[in-house]
Amino acid sequence: MSESYQAAFKTHKCCVVIPTYNNEKTLERVIDGVLSYCQDVIIVNDGATDSSPQIIEKFIDQITLLVHPKNSGKGKALRDAFAKALEMGFDYAITIDSDGQHYPENLPDFLTASLKNPNAIIMGSRNMDQASVPGKSSFGHKFSNFWFYVETGIKLPDTQTGFRLYPLHEIKKRKYYTTKFEFEIEVIVKMAWRFVQFESIPIKVLYDPNERVSHFRPFKDFTRISILNAYLVIMTFLWHLHVRLIRKIYKKGLWTIFKEELNNKNESNLKKSSAIGFGIFMGIIPIWGFQMLVAATIAKLLKLNTVITLVSSNISIPPMIPILLFLSYWCGGIFLENSIILNWNSELSLHDIYLNLRQYIFGSVIFAVIAGSISFLISLLVLSVFRKNPKTNRID
Repeated sequence: MSESYQAAFKTHKCCVVIPTYNNEKTLERVIDGVLSYCQDVIIVNDGATDSSPQIIEKFIDQITLLVHPKNSGKGKALRDAFAKALEMGFDYAITIDSDGQHYPENLPDFLTASLKNPNAIIMGSRNMDQASVPGKSSFGHKFSNFWFYVETGIKLPDTQTGFRLYPLHEIKKRKYYTTKFEFEIEVIVKMAWRFVQFESIPIKVLYDPNERVSHFRPFKDFTRISILNAYLVIMTFLWHLHVRLIRKIYKKGLWTIFKEELNNKNESNLKKSSAIGFGIFMGIIPIWGFQMLVAATIAKLLKLNTVITLVSSNISIPPMIPILLFLSYWCGGIFLENSIILNWNSELSLHDIYLNLRQYIFGSVIFAVIAGSISFLISLLVLSVFRKNPKTNRID
């Protein structure tokens, strides 16, 4: 049976990566167990100061060894191992911890899942309710799951597991900055931002206090993870949340999703009309290239329907741009005392360009307010006629 697994791992171009640092009590058992399923093993000795080098030496003819003279962190060990795996021609890498908490007999489960879904990251899912799980691990598990959902919109049962299968061709497409435990968060968030699929499979886990040595330093490592999450959340709200939403809209179809949101029974007509009016306003104001991003951000803050806002802001599509430019310029001419009419046959000075630009910018803001207000009133009237407001529970 083990020979068939070894052949399957080779066919799938999948290796196993074992980063290790001072886990002499469990390291030999882990290596031996992994080799019974997969012959392509990359071990990273991350500056071990115990007997780990001597233990690894026993398997030197069967494994590929990378050595860090000094402890550089789990993230650096994994990044170096992935680079080596790609250099050796592997398409996939399974990471397994050397502290004995993972069972090598779960390796075929990762292979099976990857064969069914070759482009997915396969995440081992631990049973965190069992009595042997340390309290700090249980808290970290919930903490990590929550922030991963905030940053990606994806719910996973276990985002802290070190037992994973990575498609290496996706890993190499991003830059990474972390080198410690937080790398395992950075990598899956950035993969989710690239819309890589995730799949979770149940795995067995063992927390033996007599054997297991954890190098997680609660204060230092938790601080690093918190800083990383703060950065990832900022990037999510500034950019990736909007990319995700826009992708969803265009994938499903603008008109289809717009109708679905309009028929959403949980929002009032006033809220929907406000989103339409605001979207029209944002589609006209002169912040070309950033209209949808700013519109989505402000809509979130104002608790308006983001989808309706984004769809409405698409008023500035190419066929409409000349009309919007003309009406903006015309509005500016009405409200400015020193308005001008642009003569394309004359030679323009810098002052002329300034006056034209000022008239356009001023007019576009006025036109955006007028168009947004009219759109709000019309949509409110139409929705009031054709759609009833959602019923609210009243206490008599």
